[in-house]
Amino acid sequence: MISRLRNVILAVALAGTALGQPAMASNAEPTRILDPEMAEKLKQNQGITLQWINWDQRGSAFVSDKDGAWTLRASQSQIDGPGSLFLDGRIVEIGSDYFLFDGVVQIKDTPDAARHCEKRDIWRFAVTQNRTYWRIRTFEWCDYLTDYIDIYFPKDAR
Repeated sequence: MISRLRNVILAVALAGTALGQPAMASNAEPTRILDPEMAEKLKQNQGITLQWINWDQRGSAFVSDKDGAWTLRASQSQIDGPGSLFLDGRIVEIGSDYFLFDGVVQIKDTPDAARHCEKRDIWRFAVTQNRTYWRIRTFEWCDYLTDYIDIYFPKDAR
């Protein structure tokens, strides 16, 4: 219960402005939605994980839509340690088995203390092998460790 509350508090703290919307430019390009069904699944996702933190205790992933420009802000924190994952940016495109995320991915203190990885890029998340989640497709973007970042479909989807 305490760990779940901690994740909720962290997610709310990271949620941005007073209205709970991620900070972004008001003139952002609209998100290209090529598959409305997958877009709805992304909007109603069931959280995010980084394998170094925990696959069983998911963090929160918030997708919001402002004038057709979708954003993603997500975080996961280690229950009994300093490890954390944070994503913040814009969803550029959503297809039938992928989405493109233009933003920052940050990993701190996991799997090793003092590890700090942060990069802004256009990241591809994809569904492979009939899985029920999108997985980031750039695995070794920081210090040659393989990072699996997954965002989960809503329950009963696919």
